[in-house]
Amino acid sequence: MATGAEGQTDHRERLLDAALPHVAFDGWSAATLAAACQDAGIAPGLAHVICPRGALDLAVAYHRRGDRTMGAALAATDLGALRYRDRVARAVRLRLETCERDLVRRGAALFALPQNLAGGGGLIWGTADAIWRALGDTSQDLNWYSKRATLSAVYSATVLYWLGDESEGQHATWDFLDRRIEDVMRFEKTKADFRASALGKAMSGPMKILGAIKAPAPLPADLPGRDGRAEG
Repeated sequence: MATGAEGQTDHRERLLDAALPHVAFDGWSAATLAAACQDAGIAPGLAHVICPRGALDLAVAYHRRGDRTMGAALAATDLGALRYRDRVARAVRLRLETCERDLVRRGAALFALPQNLAGGGGLIWGTADAIWRALGDTSQDLNWYSKRATLSAVYSATVLYWLGDESEGQHATWDFLDRRIEDVMRFEKTKADFRASALGKAMSGPMKILGAIKAPAPLPADLPGRDGRAEG
């Protein structure tokens, strides 16, 4: 039998699987956690050890499972013929297609609560980081942060649109996503043109110093580290 952290992960996954059928009716709530304990045959005391914040930890586990599933699906996808912007769009689409809208809607309501806003933001950042890592991103310093911040904004907006999209096959969502990524690519082109300009070259020295000053520092517990590790 697995012990320690490995055992807790196994029990958490069992609890999560047992909880999913209840979330659509009771949300990510104490009632859902209690039902999951009963269905999975896990004592409530053990569940408290595994999920000290209750069903909130199950919601976090569900989100992170989606990141892992997306990474595996992307690794099995031939991206060679796609433009880079289309690879990013494919990754975001795969990420949304790994989850159920009712469960995400319930999670969005949970993480919209003031006490959970920081944790929800950390999960979105983690998804952006998972996408960039799956696409082989090797950026450094400020670029590492800016790429994840930009994709976090795109992903968040797309999720909100997707939750209310009733179009066939969610085609309206994918069109919305393409427009958001096009906006980002236009911004990136503007930055590249600026760097190539005389003013951009003149500022390259000060910007390198600023990048060194703002080199990656330890991230909050809810954010994955530069090596991709995360809690849970």
